[in-house]
Amino acid sequence: MRGRTQGIALLSVLLAAGVVAPPAAAQTAAAAHQAAPKRTAACQGDWLPATPTSEDIMAGKLEFVGLPAVTVGQDVNWHTNPYRNRSWGMVFHSLRWMGRLVADYETSGNEKYLARAIEVAKDWVADNPRGGRGTDQYAWAEHPVALRAPALVCLSMHVNADWLKRSLAEHAKVLANPALYEKGHNHGLDQDIGLLGIGCRYRQSKWSGLAVRRMTSSARLAIDSQGALQEQAPRYGVYVYERMAVAIEKIKDCGLKVPAELTRRWNSLASYITHATQPNGNMVAIGDGGPDVRPAGYDHDKQKVKVFHQAGYVFGRTAWDKPESAYYSIRFGPGLKYHGHEDHLGVTYYAQGRDVLVDVGFHSYEKSAYRYWTMSPEAHNVPVIAGARFRPHTASKLTRARLGTQRQTYKLTDNAYGVRRTRSVLVNHGDDLMAVLDTAPKGSRLRNLWHFPADLKVLSNGGGRIVLGAQGGASDGKDGDGGRDWRVSLVQLAMPSCTPVGGQSVKIGQTSPFQGWVSPAYMRKEKAPAVVSPEAGALLTVIVPGTDAPDVSCSGGKVTVHTAGGKVSFRASGSGDLS
Repeated sequence: MRGRTQGIALLSVLLAAGVVAPPAAAQTAAAAHQAAPKRTAACQGDWLPATPTSEDIMAGKLEFVGLPAVTVGQDVNWHTNPYRNRSWGMVFHSLRWMGRLVADYETSGNEKYLARAIEVAKDWVADNPRGGRGTDQYAWAEHPVALRAPALVCLSMHVNADWLKRSLAEHAKVLANPALYEKGHNHGLDQDIGLLGIGCRYRQSKWSGLAVRRMTSSARLAIDSQGALQEQAPRYGVYVYERMAVAIEKIKDCGLKVPAELTRRWNSLASYITHATQPNGNMVAIGDGGPDVRPAGYDHDKQKVKVFHQAGYVFGRTAWDKPESAYYSIRFGPGLKYHGHEDHLGVTYYAQGRDVLVDVGFHSYEKSAYRYWTMSPEAHNVPVIAGARFRPHTASKLTRARLGTQRQTYKLTDNAYGVRRTRSVLVNHGDDLMAVLDTAPKGSRLRNLWHFPADLKVLSNGGGRIVLGAQGGASDGKDGDGGRDWRVSLVQLAMPSCTPVGGQSVKIGQTSPFQGWVSPAYMRKEKAPAVVSPEAGALLTVIVPGTDAPDVSCSGGKVTVHTAGGKVSFRASGSGDLS
């Protein structure tokens, strides 16, 4: 263990408050063992992760972010990161696993848990001085600091030691620093929770008051008036909702008044979360969020179609609480930030109990070629202007939305390739169908990409029609189609002639460049079919679930499609509109 010189200045605030005794009268950790443990609000609750368990930690086994457990010694090497994984390093240095020991000490009375927690925390403090030459890169990164503070506060409920108080004072200094504050971001919320906890523990109103004020103003930035989180990944709506619940409870525990605006923004998030959840219970995989996220316990409203105008989402469904109902999403709005991807004008589609069109999803935060590909337009169901350079962080607009009961149509546009690209989307319910009309400006041509889930296999490809299929009924295990093999067809027509256009290519598991993959969960990827269209000035793509023979005909701008349920007609205009 490396020694550390502690500065008297760091103790000044706590000494003035009378909460740090002079060294001669300092309490030792052994004093904590003399009294029976009691449960404390600082240690109990849902803020601690389920893994690793206290038994695992006592055995030296640490399992983080779904990766195999790592063995650490009694004297922890704080540079440990065998997977060279950013998330693993952050969780390791958050010390929330140490907090698990203290929480379980409170409930079990097992003093070995507390003793080990003290060893771990004291060793971390000694080995990771802020700015020290040997301090690990993740030790004082802003998010580990925010998450570690509540764990150390929890420990302080049973340990009255100067080294711990000094460390908490330094944590408060870092958390209160406006230059390090992540306003409008989930990390900022965690910073405020950490600062609030320290302020309340040591009755420092300047810290607790600052935390509550920042939390409220940050919530106004992070959550818009419709309840949508601005981080561009719906799964973070779940995280922020849960962390705001923790924050509100901590404010109450501190004896402070919960700001009404904070409560209102928190409550409004539920609508965003439920609308971004597919009929099968999985959250739609938009931005840094995988398809394995399953929100639970949120009440939905009655609205079946919701347009989040400021955040840039459309979520639509045919019914609530029915796994076999249809569902779709559309992306537009502000340019990429935080946890977003370059997915503007992109769509997803779910019908007949199955994923039909999907985003590739979220793999990890590792700086890899695959990660960057998952964020690119080519990993989404979007139009791409041929031969033009993509301009990152470009905003897009929803210029029209017509919301009928059985049919909705939308028109979107942007200049992400230096020229205007336009997409119109029509979704028909009952007789399930999605039609997408992509248009490039005169003198330009486009192609589009369509990503299908890994359980669908390409059965045929020719004449502008691709048929994919899977065995059995609906993907949720229910016999949504009577147990028969299921099919979906993609038909493409050149516009305005409305003639079939062939030459589609199917990419599966390609690595140079990446194409034909999906990420079903963290650090996982699977081969999956991706359809790349030929180039054209305008392309009409029709997705028809439940059939391998969707007869498509055109007459005078009217398109007629024979779906699995019956005949559907719509109009495709020369100006790029669908109706």
